[in-house]
Amino acid sequence: MGRMSRRTFTLAALSGRPAQAAQAVPVASATVPRAAPGPRGPARAGAEMRGVWIATVLNRDWPSRPGRPAAEQRRELIAHLDRAVRDRLNTVILQVRPTADALWPSPYEPWSEYLTGTQGRNPGWDPLGTAVAEAHARGLELHAWFNPFRIAQHADPARLAASHPARAHPGWVVPYGGRLHYNPGLPEVRAFVRRAMLDAVARYPVDAVHLDDYFYPYPVAGQTFDDDAAYDRHGGAFTSRAAWRRDNIDQLVRELAAGIRRIRPGTRFGISPFGVWRNATTDARGSDTRAGVETYDDLYADTRTWVRSNWIDYVVPQLYWHIGDPAADYAELAAWWAGVAEGTGTRLYLGEALYRAGAAGQPSAWRDPVELSRHLTLAARHPQVRGHVFFAAADVAADRIGAMARVVADHYRGPATPPR
Repeated sequence: MGRMSRRTFTLAALSGRPAQAAQAVPVASATVPRAAPGPRGPARAGAEMRGVWIATVLNRDWPSRPGRPAAEQRRELIAHLDRAVRDRLNTVILQVRPTADALWPSPYEPWSEYLTGTQGRNPGWDPLGTAVAEAHARGLELHAWFNPFRIAQHADPARLAASHPARAHPGWVVPYGGRLHYNPGLPEVRAFVRRAMLDAVARYPVDAVHLDDYFYPYPVAGQTFDDDAAYDRHGGAFTSRAAWRRDNIDQLVRELAAGIRRIRPGTRFGISPFGVWRNATTDARGSDTRAGVETYDDLYADTRTWVRSNWIDYVVPQLYWHIGDPAADYAELAAWWAGVAEGTGTRLYLGEALYRAGAAGQPSAWRDPVELSRHLTLAARHPQVRGHVFFAAADVAADRIGAMARVVADHYRGPATPPR
């Protein structure tokens, strides 16, 4: 999701190449007509998630560019909300902490540069507060999306705002892959990012807290994430550095969940991981896939345990492949995740790669406007799947080949309430 924008992306992950910053895809100016209804999946009973991510990192979805007047930024945001209502969606997942910054008046971190073009500059309005109020006025849920450890999309601390915590605490920072990251192995870092995120929960009646796929960074060939000092200080009880890193992320997940429950009971906690936990060739419990990245081994995120242990309220694995993909088949992964969620209290929604539909350089399946609709038809065979989230808002607006229109015509003929 990730998506940068967090969603970087699947082709890189399959080949083992590192994730790179997502680029906004040029959109056609012509309006794509609504598709005629096609074959529909099995009818679903009850509520379902119909969500869309709104990415702010690098101005991927919103605002369209930094420095626009507050009134224009607000109009653009409202347009995304109104479009979600027109497409009979019920949830927007707004990225409010893209790079150790804030889209609300945070006492912990500076205003995001993606609002004004200058990190720390007050934009003259409260985007998160406005988004919550306007989403709720339209009957939409607002899930606040945070990236916990990414500091910057560059590697120069001098470019951060003078008041930035990373400048005050340089020992918290690890340069890696041309970017700056907080070190998850430091307890003081985990405590700080938890406080920074929970500030938004305390201030606003958000319906959920949402994390994406970025925990430890995606691997970069030939580079080492330098956490030697932290491991020497805190890793003695573990059999390996990998086990220690996974425990660091586990601690963040558990402690953030407890903080949400304490501060605003009823607000949910969801995570959207990369879609492959482990390949079956690595672990018999894994999926029949051949992905170049496995979250357990490369991002140190034991997503299967989080679901099976009910540490989170919902999971949205990013299943950004087509049906029949030879390395990571959407059908295989949908079934695998349904099996993981079965018998747990964790709701399962599937992340959908709308951004790939009609985009240049994608496999031929993504040139078919029905591919995405087929995903929903297939997923409906698994009762554990309770909905879908589409990446991302700019692609919903552009709908280059009418793939989203086809989903709406085939599956969203009437409104639905999100699962509670």
